[in-house]
Amino acid sequence: MLLLIFLSKTKWKGFRFMTAGFGGFHGLKKRYGVQSVNSFTHRHHGNASTVQRLTPPEPRPSPRESECRPRRKVCQPVLNHFDSQYSEELGQQWFSARDILLNPHCWHFGVLLNRFSDLTGVLSQLKSLGYYSLLPQTHSPKSLHKPLSSGTHAQLQCLVHKDPLRLPTQRHRSGWLKQYYLLNAASLLPVLALGVKDGEKVLDLCSAPGGKALALLQAATPGLLHCNEVDKRRYEWLLKTLESYIPPSLRDTVIVTNMDGRAIGWSQSESYDKVLVDAPCSNDRSWLFSSEAQQGELWLRERVQLPHLQKELLCSALAAVRPGGQVVYSTCTLSCAENQSVIEEVLTSCPGVEHLDLEEELIGSLSKHFTFAQLQPPLGHLVVPEQGRTWGPMFVCSLRRIS
Repeated sequence: MLLLIFLSKTKWKGFRFMTAGFGGFHGLKKRYGVQSVNSFTHRHHGNASTVQRLTPPEPRPSPRESECRPRRKVCQPVLNHFDSQYSEELGQQWFSARDILLNPHCWHFGVLLNRFSDLTGVLSQLKSLGYYSLLPQTHSPKSLHKPLSSGTHAQLQCLVHKDPLRLPTQRHRSGWLKQYYLLNAASLLPVLALGVKDGEKVLDLCSAPGGKALALLQAATPGLLHCNEVDKRRYEWLLKTLESYIPPSLRDTVIVTNMDGRAIGWSQSESYDKVLVDAPCSNDRSWLFSSEAQQGELWLRERVQLPHLQKELLCSALAAVRPGGQVVYSTCTLSCAENQSVIEEVLTSCPGVEHLDLEEELIGSLSKHFTFAQLQPPLGHLVVPEQGRTWGPMFVCSLRRIS
């Protein structure tokens, strides 16, 4: 497995993970105490001796079947709340997004290739199925020196399809690294915005389930990647994800902790070059399908607390990054209160912080695939799903600590 914190007598053949509780957050209420050090036996993760042939994606619906019709039970209190809020904030764009969010069979899935696995024949197989690259793979020498492009597109490979196909999820197998990770392709936008370079120290403050951490490691080889997750169940999920995709050669590079992210900024101040805050949020896609109306109503009551938590996490990130360093804040909700309003409040209350516009070249290239909302106030970028381009919701905003 991956190792995060080595103790003085740790042997190379074993790994240890440190967990520490600082008042964790789960459902906005659950808290954890200090955990003991857990020891795991290391299992070598070499590549498979033979290439695993890709299983064809699930057949797409016929034109009649693919009409937007809900297949899962919708939580009506959540939908009513979203209708009221988002029709006001997004106008007509909400009704297009609404149709997509209510119909999971319309959703597209990106295929993030794992450069640490044996990919022999995988790219050609995917292209034969009609997949194509989300990101440009060639750059002029001048573009390679730009902060948000440096190294990022060159190695990170994500393929998408014009139809809502989904490849089968590869199962975890001891001794073998998975070849690809399925994700909402818009979730790569925070990683691209962060533009990590080789050798940089990076903190992924709210890391589970691990997709963005994997993307960061596809894009560059940081000097340190600290992945943190406060929720114990999601922390275990994060460990399993990293074990399934990352080779032991990176065990000195990747640190995984189970801490309250609000405490890290003060305990590790000015320790990182770049910090990603993929903050806990309303998660519009999931909340619409709450199992019970009662659960949905509980989430909506707790929702008002989220902006305060998000601000605290973002302030912690700004404390953890060095002067001149970059922090990227992201959510998977359309909510202005959890997006632009959080950024506005932090810019107002935290001295020595400035807003960074994302590179025009990056946004321009992704506009071929993503639909961006016109935000007011114009802080950050919001990907809104629509028919044929079902990526998002995904909000991203970049900040720099200047003192």
